[in-house]
Amino acid sequence: MSQDPTHGPEPAVKLAARRRREVVAVLLFSGSPMFESSIPLSVFGVDRQDAGVPRYRLLACAGEDGPLRTTAGLELRAPYGLGAVARAGTVIVPAWRSITGPPPAAALAALRRAHSEGARIVGLCTGAFALGAAGLLDGRPATTHWMYAPTLAKRYPSVHVDPRELFVDDGDILTSAGTAAGIDLCLHIVRQDHGPEAAAALARRLVLPPRRGNGTEVGPHRHLDRSLPEDIGADPLAEVVAWALEHLHEQFDVETLAARAYMSRRTFDRRFRSLTGSAPLQWLITQRVLQAQRLLEVSDYSVDEVAGRCGFRSPVALRGHFRRQLGASPAAYRAAYRARQQDGTGRSKPVTDGYSPRVPGQRPRPER
Repeated sequence: MSQDPTHGPEPAVKLAARRRREVVAVLLFSGSPMFESSIPLSVFGVDRQDAGVPRYRLLACAGEDGPLRTTAGLELRAPYGLGAVARAGTVIVPAWRSITGPPPAAALAALRRAHSEGARIVGLCTGAFALGAAGLLDGRPATTHWMYAPTLAKRYPSVHVDPRELFVDDGDILTSAGTAAGIDLCLHIVRQDHGPEAAAALARRLVLPPRRGNGTEVGPHRHLDRSLPEDIGADPLAEVVAWALEHLHEQFDVETLAARAYMSRRTFDRRFRSLTGSAPLQWLITQRVLQAQRLLEVSDYSVDEVAGRCGFRSPVALRGHFRRQLGASPAAYRAAYRARQQDGTGRSKPVTDGYSPRVPGQRPRPER
């Protein structure tokens, strides 16, 4: 979990009288994966009071005219329409089918209205794109599946997109990374509403850890997301992507990845972009920067050594890409990270090279 150090949560808006905090509306759309769609339905829609989990009231709402079909072809019939969203204190978009097109205008209007009336708005995985289309992420920190993070950042440049996070809690707006990270965020919501004991009881019933860790923690509730998306699991590119993540310490380019996929560069670029929404070169640079970020946090390697261990051809290349993506030089980022670790709170502080991390429209100053 994270909060953007340059932003901070928006002031809370009092929940409208017609809305109830325990009422959770889940917006369902055609063309969404069954797994992501089922997460909030299972967490908030099953009565587990016998296990010590307070009950929510779930409203499964069709975000558009039906029938709704999942990516597997299953047909869903939601018992409620968009009108029921007006009763919810929490509105969840578990997925949206397109990273390039917006949801229906009526669904976006329902999200905006809910937010203006004090409801908590949640986007799981690609659901963040629906929140972005509604304008609810403007100027805020957010995350989504790391494969689609570059596209989210490009489509909505005022959003502070962090692909490393399992989930981001910005007060009344919450987003999660891909697939199973949606469960982590839903457990976090239960923990917020009813305390750690209720969240732990729910986790036990779901046979999950109350707080997930994967051995790569780099700060309070922060985890690197290196999982592969389900939708490319059977694709030849999945193996190529996995190989790239395991060999980031080596110098290789997109031509190398195309050769491993037995494709021409043009075909590889087109296929990679169609599956991930990101150009392969942009994706590869982002992964190298994330690896450098981790090494700066957990090791004592010099910036030059970090550059070499992340496959950058020179420290100058690392500094340029690092600053463009994270808004700080590597040295300043490390200093700020260690300062907040010593502070003991884990809260982010501004970096020390003359400006704070990434603010929309802010131009970086020259490296010192």
